[in-house]
Amino acid sequence: MTDALARIRAAFAEAGVTGRLHALDIDSGAQLDAGADQPVCTASVHKLCLLVALHDLAAAGHLDLTEQVDCPPPERTPGPTGLAAMLDPVRMSLRDVAYLMMAVSDNAAADLLLARVGLDAVNRTTARLGLSRTHAVHTFGEMLATIKEDAGPGGARALADPHVITRLRALDPARTNRSTPRDMTRLLGAVWRDEACAPEHGAAIRRLLALQVWPHRLASGFPFDDVHVAGKTGSLPTVRNEVGVVEYPDGGRYAVAVFTRTASTAATLPAADAVIGTAARIAVDALRAPRVTGT
Repeated sequence: MTDALARIRAAFAEAGVTGRLHALDIDSGAQLDAGADQPVCTASVHKLCLLVALHDLAAAGHLDLTEQVDCPPPERTPGPTGLAAMLDPVRMSLRDVAYLMMAVSDNAAADLLLARVGLDAVNRTTARLGLSRTHAVHTFGEMLATIKEDAGPGGARALADPHVITRLRALDPARTNRSTPRDMTRLLGAVWRDEACAPEHGAAIRRLLALQVWPHRLASGFPFDDVHVAGKTGSLPTVRNEVGVVEYPDGGRYAVAVFTRTASTAATLPAADAVIGTAARIAVDALRAPRVTGT
């Protein structure tokens, strides 16, 4: 494990990021910790907490996932994907809204669900699962509004200024949606062991995580046809995150959470994206070593 930690830290340094990681063998409990208890900004990773809360309420009979909801254009949270990018009125089921939230990280879809579920329900669910360092502070629209306000009159262009970045509340774990890498792998483990909610709801959550379309972070470390990766990304200025589960054909299941920050304000940094997969692969290989060697 010591060698794996050194390689992970070296990979983070080479990619120009500050990284926090936790990896967990879901079945044996073996783990690898590289800053696993450091508070981090979750960004869109917090949509996983919302998804689990949604299914928690459905399992308790408090809502029906086939319930139809309307999403008129003027009321949508901004974003580049899904409902946020659509121009016309939309009516769809809660479970299909959840699909857009997870598959393409649709902010409008997430806030449509939050309007039905509520932040308090999300926090009750994470507390019930023992995620003591995880807390939802605001909706995704509210989080984006703080970025706009903190950026000032320079607007989006000001986000290229490192001095502006330092004042963004959305990048301060004390003032935004937050968690730790260890809390996130604990949540993923509970989902994969059907401890988070009833088995049929756990299966639905796992299905949606497997439908995420982004292959450039966690999945990039596991380019094998017989290895299955399901996850959720999160991005903000200088922040690139992903949490997910890697499943091998021999039955091995590994929850991994990687949270990174860069000094560079560039929106496109392929090395910073790819190191999430690289670090995850090093961690999973270390956890799999006893299984592979038969010891």
